[in-house]
Amino acid sequence: MRITPLAEGPLLVEGPVELVLPDGTVRRSDRPVVALCRCRRTLNEPFCDTSHRPRSRHRPTGTRTETGTATGTAAGTRTGKETDR
Repeated sequence: MRITPLAEGPLLVEGPVELVLPDGTVRRSDRPVVALCRCRRTLNEPFCDTSHRPRSRHRPTGTRTETGTATGTAAGTRTGKETDR
């Protein structure tokens, strides 16, 4: 068995893996490599669901908002280069 800790990420364990949780529940994975969460943000504990990654709130250009108005530079919004007068 090989366990590889990733910097700011999960532990990678070469599988198949059988885990016994503190409550006695057994979780099994037959995958060749299993990522075990270390950040405790996962919704699929003990397995990593990439919740440790930073999330971007960037909306792609040209998408529509809930009010139906277009967003993005293609729709005429500021690019950050203009100045207020």
